Amino acid sequence: LVINFASAPGNLTYYLTANVATGSTFTGTFTVEESANGTSWTSLHSHTAPTAGTYTMYTDVPQSSSRYIRFIFTNKQSGNIGLDDITIAAPSATPQQEINVKYGTSTIVSGGTQVLNSAVSTMTPYNFSIENLGTLDTLRISNAAISGANASDFSVASFPSKVAALQTGNLVVNFTPSASGTRNAVLTISSNDADEPSYIINLYGVGGTLATEPTSQATSLSFSNVKTYRLSASFTSALGVDGYLVLRKKGSPIITGIPTDGTVYQRGDIVGDAQVVYSSNSTSFVPNNIVASESYYFAVFAYNGPDNFRNYLQTSPLTGNVTTPGTMLTNYYIGISTTNTTLVSNLHTKVNQHTMKFYSDYSNLMIKNFVVRDTTQNRRVVTCVYSGENKIYTEPFDFVSNGYSREHTFCHNWMPTNPADALPEYNDYHHLFPTNQNEANAVRSNYPLGVVVTPISNFLGSKYGFDANGKKVFEPRDEQKGDAARAIMYVSICYTSVSGNLWNFPSNISNWGYGQDQYTLKQWHFQDPPSGYEIARNDYLDSLQGNRNPFVDSADFACFINFSNMQYEPLGCLASIDEISENRFYVYPNPAKNTLSLSVDGSTILHYVITDLNGRIIKNELVNNAQLVKVDLSNINSGAYLAKVIKPYGEIVRKFVIE
Repeated sequence: LVINFASAPGNLTYYLTANVATGSTFTGTFTVEESANGTSWTSLHSHTAPTAGTYTMYTDVPQSSSRYIRFIFTNKQSGNIGLDDITIAAPSATPQQEINVKYGTSTIVSGGTQVLNSAVSTMTPYNFSIENLGTLDTLRISNAAISGANASDFSVASFPSKVAALQTGNLVVNFTPSASGTRNAVLTISSNDADEPSYIINLYGVGGTLATEPTSQATSLSFSNVKTYRLSASFTSALGVDGYLVLRKKGSPIITGIPTDGTVYQRGDIVGDAQVVYSSNSTSFVPNNIVASESYYFAVFAYNGPDNFRNYLQTSPLTGNVTTPGTMLTNYYIGISTTNTTLVSNLHTKVNQHTMKFYSDYSNLMIKNFVVRDTTQNRRVVTCVYSGENKIYTEPFDFVSNGYSREHTFCHNWMPTNPADALPEYNDYHHLFPTNQNEANAVRSNYPLGVVVTPISNFLGSKYGFDANGKKVFEPRDEQKGDAARAIMYVSICYTSVSGNLWNFPSNISNWGYGQDQYTLKQWHFQDPPSGYEIARNDYLDSLQGNRNPFVDSADFACFINFSNMQYEPLGCLASIDEISENRFYVYPNPAKNTLSLSVDGSTILHYVITDLNGRIIKNELVNNAQLVKVDLSNINSGAYLAKVIKPYGEIVRKFVIE
């Protein structure tokens, strides 16, 4: 937490507690730091043993030159910090004279800016208050002068020659713009103040209704650090420009939206067919909500003027586009093959070694840096993964106040190490997702995921009720089914054998007599292949934790793992051949593009046939007892088709779509 303030500070007070589990203690160092420039920091107070269970007030005394206070974990090991009720007081008054200038009730710090407006050739007076904060000595004003590019449009009508201790005097500036548009000047107040003998106020005058329109746009938009989950952009500034409005859209190369003069846009606002990325004087930006294999188009409009005086150069904006890669995966799985009987242990060894992140840091690391999307009025959106509810909030995101939780898709109750609050499996972001606490997370509870046939309740896209066998299950929305399946599979492969436990899918949850069905999750895995968002999420988590979800990277791994006993299973399940049903015929991805994969749990494939919906044969091939068949679709037109596989004990047909 960083706090920036404009003038010398008085005492800093705050309340602190250690947030730890019962019987635990905080270990680490939580430091309060100060800085004059926001770059170089020195310690004010180091907390290594804060009291747990109650908030304690602390008072620190910053240096008068400090303009920043920072609260930071300099060494986090276990436990969290509760921080509340931070106050930075004004410095105590001294006998010596001290100048302070206000317009209305707002202080204008020296070097600050005040906006003035008047009709062209019309004089408008502006009254500034000059305060003497000293308790004894008189503040003496020797001069108040106007300088700058349009100084002749401004004049000082009057100013007090002296201001007694703890009193106020009025300074009047007349603004008479000689032309429409931007009219700039500088007001310098000279006094006997010891540390601010020249008090500077920048006067931003506007003649008429709008500032002067820029004469040129920025140039040379370029992109760097382009990943599946993030990118950076920068451009060369235009001369004489106050700031830039950046718009973005996906998929289409031409942005037709044009900003309206006199309107101040905030991040997330909609302008025609595009969304505002930012509005600032910076010449670089980092947009959020970036996913894999997506093309993004940008338009940069130069503007002048503050508030409702803003004037945009609406023609020929700077434009550019960038396409994110399909994945950041390189050589992660070298030496790992689905034909190797040690597949389970090989995958476990590969993904288990990772850097643990803290459950409590999820908001900063995942919500803020990846999950969040922009919406209107400078607000943000987080989506409940189970239901699809879009939760709109104003930063910072707080789980409790927004009624959300970090859902363990592989339930905490299922973990052999439960309670595992301080262990990697509890904190692993690969299976943590934001959900509505009361309507989704609490309803799911520790029920297995499945297909609800008889609902008990539902919330938007999620359901809770009985499956076809009369067992209580929870069904997430379709868009999350594959993601949830892969998250649960990940936990099993990542932690199997850890702490001497199998980490298989639970077979008897809470002694109900049933558990998590692996075939349902495998079906979801194939029917809902990884989206650009899920691929980007996997890449981003790799950058945080240093490990990946292998089932996002390859659909095939799931075919060869029996999640009931965490054994290598080339035939996929423990069921006998006679029990194989259509639900275990996997056709993926669906919709497909260039390649279609066919597999049947518990059986091999002798022969496959692809036909159109009128029965005309498109492909017909013998494959000789294959466990996994990959069909080349590159020469087949888009549309709906049927895939039929012939196996030793019958045949199965399933519909699929080619995009």
